[in-house]
Amino acid sequence: MEHGGGHEIGSHKLAHFAGLTFNLDTLTMTWITMAIVILLAVVATRRIELRPRGWQNFLEMAVVALLEQVEANMGAKGKKLAPLIITLFLFLAVGNELGLVPGFTSPTNDINTTLGLALMIVIIVHVLGVKNKGLIRYVKHFFEPYVPFVIINIIEEVAKPITLSFRLFGNILAGEILLLVLGMLVPYFVPTLWLAFSVFVGIVQAFIFTMLSISYLSNSLQDDHH
Repeated sequence: MEHGGGHEIGSHKLAHFAGLTFNLDTLTMTWITMAIVILLAVVATRRIELRPRGWQNFLEMAVVALLEQVEANMGAKGKKLAPLIITLFLFLAVGNELGLVPGFTSPTNDINTTLGLALMIVIIVHVLGVKNKGLIRYVKHFFEPYVPFVIINIIEEVAKPITLSFRLFGNILAGEILLLVLGMLVPYFVPTLWLAFSVFVGIVQAFIFTMLSISYLSNSLQDDHH
């Protein structure tokens, strides 16, 4: 199924290097997404005004809302993670919407991207947990409240990156495929409505991924885990 630029959704242009396989289209869209995020940040902060307007107003609203969530869920210790959380949300929001532009695809419609981001969050969770509680105490919490619960706790940890990544990947990929199907079956009116709805879905999915990340990270910063 071809996207606007002739690229088939779900298939990738592959490159092989040093025994590794790279999805070139995903890498290209990821770089474009990062460039857009940097450009938006530069434009919004180039001329900061006391009465924000335009992109400065939009970014300030997004940043303030995320900072409130970070402070409410993670407390004072979470302030150090605020730049990571804000950057993650902006990357996901821009990346999700990129696939709605003819000729482009979302980097988040590739499971490698979403799984990589989810694994990054989970690794940070465990690193912060060890740093905050100490190695022995952190490992011990997997055996609480009783030793047999270690199996359930390990399954829960394994499920975190899987559910986090597949939810975002599935929603974005399904949205782009449905947009193309509607464009072929009932052109103009219905695809336009679905396009508007997809913009909303992209923002919501970025918000859900970010909020779940905040939730996981907050657990590693608490003194009493679980």
